[in-house]
Amino acid sequence: MKEIKVGMLGLGTVGSGVVKLLRENLPVIRGKLGAELVLKRIAVRDTKKDRGVSVEPGVLTDDFESVIADPDISVIVELIGGYSPAREYVLAAIGHGKHVVTANKALLACHGEDIYAAAASRGVEVRYEAAVGGGIPVLSAIKGNMAANRFRTVLGILNGTCNYILTRMTRERADFAQALKNAQALGYAEADPTFDIEGVDTAHKLCLLLTLCFGTRVDFKDIHTEGIGTVSALDIEFAARFGYRIKLLATGKLDGDRVEARVQPTMVPMDDPLAGIDGVCNAIRVSGDYAGSVMFSGRGAGMEPTASAVVGDIMAIARNILVGVGRRSAPMGFMDEEIVRLPVKPIGETVSKYYLRFTVPDHPGMLAKIAGALGENGVSIRSVIQTARKGGAPVPVVIVTHEARQMDVSRALDTIETLKITSENVRLLRIEDDLEVVSIRDVPTGDGSELPRSPL
Repeated sequence: MKEIKVGMLGLGTVGSGVVKLLRENLPVIRGKLGAELVLKRIAVRDTKKDRGVSVEPGVLTDDFESVIADPDISVIVELIGGYSPAREYVLAAIGHGKHVVTANKALLACHGEDIYAAAASRGVEVRYEAAVGGGIPVLSAIKGNMAANRFRTVLGILNGTCNYILTRMTRERADFAQALKNAQALGYAEADPTFDIEGVDTAHKLCLLLTLCFGTRVDFKDIHTEGIGTVSALDIEFAARFGYRIKLLATGKLDGDRVEARVQPTMVPMDDPLAGIDGVCNAIRVSGDYAGSVMFSGRGAGMEPTASAVVGDIMAIARNILVGVGRRSAPMGFMDEEIVRLPVKPIGETVSKYYLRFTVPDHPGMLAKIAGALGENGVSIRSVIQTARKGGAPVPVVIVTHEARQMDVSRALDTIETLKITSENVRLLRIEDDLEVVSIRDVPTGDGSELPRSPL
């Protein structure tokens, strides 16, 4: 039986999962591929470190260049993460004529253009299914069965850490700090969770989805990005009273010759399937002109689902190698020369409904002043919750608006600030409630309702 030899860079959580999967499911892989995948070399910084998985003697090395240059290796799997030296290693592998599989969304979001151009010049593939959604095969679906569609929108819950924290806050009315500490104790959040909770990880993934869906390159820095650190248990309580749940939502919309791209804590209707994505689960919804609206959901991170996506990419490349094909499809779905750079719509021009929470003295006329400032700036009110009096102490006034431009809302809030009536910063959340779903495809890797105790 023919062997396809693979080299791997990095042996962390995902790399260990790849080793386990290749070993435990060897007969399945061999039966479906008609060849054997052989993990010939693995490059790591410290060959003595216990990684919880055993490999054959001689497989581990600290010489990354020797793995990349090995003439017997056809596929390099990059799992070290980050920008550098991952970028240099991937470009070197392509220069040696190797196909590349990676789970590194940050690398592709910021340096993908150079990597794809290098791969095209050498006629090799770059595959990255695990970079978005872990084990959820959404990228393959966009590039494959749904490729004939013009896509209008893409929405996603793309970070398991944030979704776990918001789930805990919703179920237990815990505050953010308490929920984050719990996530760190269970291994769902890093000791430094900045990239996750500030929305950076989600924005990296949205970058890739925007190109796949709309055929446009978007600079990562142009995506309006907000994290979940300012979401409070009080906001979650009021959201429920209005019929919503709060999710960190990645939103991409094609708007004529511009693209809307943002990552923000967003209120989603409770009866929408996105509201039911809990724990470490992810979900991605795409809307095509012929396929309609389709949502994919499942475990978006962790050793097993991410390893599944990585090995699936290796097998896809191996099939091409077996029939003598190098680069069979463009890595971003569109032919390189067809990808354009549409401008990103300024966040101030985007339109949605808004949740606004004010903390004001319990005095007559406060609501009237707020309503007046909103009305003067073209923002109309849909619903209001004003809590009962508490002996003159500051109380929350919560308003849900009709659709408005963010610049008009921001201008109204600036006016309200000049009135000196709020004792805390105004809390603003977007509302997305025009979320029609035609069909749902659930990946059978757990629904998150049990908050599975596996690492991200």
